[in-house]
Amino acid sequence: MTELIDNPDFRCGYIAIVGRPNVGKSTLMNALIGAKVSITSRKAQTTRHRITGIQTKDNTQFVYIDTPGFQTRHSNALNRTLNRTVTTTLTAADVILYIIEAGTFGPADQQVIELLPKNVPCILVINKSDRVKDKAVMMPFAQKVAALHNFAAIVPVSATLRFQLENLEGEIRKYLPLNPPMFGEDDITDRSEKFLAAEIVREKLFRFVGDELPYTSTVLIEKFEQEGNLRRVFVAILVDRDGHKSMVIGNKGARLKDISTQSRQDMEKLFGGPVYLEIWVKVKSGWADNEAGLRAYGYE
Repeated sequence: MTELIDNPDFRCGYIAIVGRPNVGKSTLMNALIGAKVSITSRKAQTTRHRITGIQTKDNTQFVYIDTPGFQTRHSNALNRTLNRTVTTTLTAADVILYIIEAGTFGPADQQVIELLPKNVPCILVINKSDRVKDKAVMMPFAQKVAALHNFAAIVPVSATLRFQLENLEGEIRKYLPLNPPMFGEDDITDRSEKFLAAEIVREKLFRFVGDELPYTSTVLIEKFEQEGNLRRVFVAILVDRDGHKSMVIGNKGARLKDISTQSRQDMEKLFGGPVYLEIWVKVKSGWADNEAGLRAYGYE
């Protein structure tokens, strides 16, 4: 660590990852840092917090901030809170990665591009580029989007295949300030294990119940204890209605068992030790439209 601090050529800064919901922001950050610290799901609105992912490489420390997708469909307290998170992160970043999906640019993408500050270097990242069979259409598509903002660079990538990620890192580094590292060389996130445990359960909740359960559900860690290498985690899944509770539990508890099993396995992999996990499902109507309650549940 001392060698990194003493290096006059060392660069370190914050990189905000923004885009419409479900465009691959969390998958990209996880791929860039080489670990799963931000949850992924096909369901929009999966990421609800600023998630920091840290990658220290050679003479650079990349501090990525995965933001919620900018919300346009609902105007409740939860979505207003998520949108404030996006706009605040943009103004504080050293570099912005604006993510779009190859071959797709709609009104939701346009709304995010209009939020981009003009005084922060912004890189246009065209994700899922491997899915475009006719590569000849990529250049005019990129040029059309690039005409909407003064981008510092344009990089087509595939987060899942890790295609062109080193090239993207090289472009990011050009715009990071000369700074000593802010985090340890082996750090991958500034979030606590308790927070990461809640995110893992929420990911499984969306994956197993995503097509049926409304987005008004969340996860609370009621108790997180560590005894030696064993972690005991007690979790409450909050839903809005009794009918939603039965969706999560499933027939004879089968769905909740699947959520619990896969959550525990992911926690053990991330924490590097055994996990005892208990999950309950509780009904709390109107939680997503109560600003005071949102703060109590950890929403900024």
